[in-house]
Amino acid sequence: MVVTTKLKDVFLLKTKLHSDARGSFKEAFNLKIFENYIGKRINFCQDNLSVSRKGVIRGLHYQLDPYSQSKLVSVVSGKVLDIVVDLREGSPSFGKYISQELSAENGFQLFIPRGFAHGYITLSEKSIFHYKVDEYYHPESDSGIAANDNTLGINWQIPESEWIQSEKDKNHPSFSEAALFNYKN
Repeated sequence: MVVTTKLKDVFLLKTKLHSDARGSFKEAFNLKIFENYIGKRINFCQDNLSVSRKGVIRGLHYQLDPYSQSKLVSVVSGKVLDIVVDLREGSPSFGKYISQELSAENGFQLFIPRGFAHGYITLSEKSIFHYKVDEYYHPESDSGIAANDNTLGINWQIPESEWIQSEKDKNHPSFSEAALFNYKN
């Protein structure tokens, strides 16, 4: 199942869970089906897992061209609030964001194409977050936006006084000072 979002090219995906007396099974990723969903070819090259405790914010992160990344994210255990921000100047949704709860229980995956910032906060006591990327990490291309940016006004569902962030994430620039992307139809 594919659900469109208010951000063009950002999709919410749900795979079918098969349950019986033994437990459950789901096909977490199938390239042929996935490419049919998004309508283009993609070459995921790396899978990452992140374990976080409640209140940990990771993001808002992205890589600049020529090393920008598309991501397919999901939660293996626990619950997070996932945030995606459109950074494509000229896009109809430029500067807008979506927030989506992802959990092991709801089984949603979120596809985030190149040109968007991404971050999440752990809402449960612990989360295990999985993401596939289509470009390797390049430190010289690494960028981000402050999670508490006033222009974006994101409601992270946990008060800022309870956030746990890396020093790097605490020092990201505001949206108005961030490096951006050009929108291409």
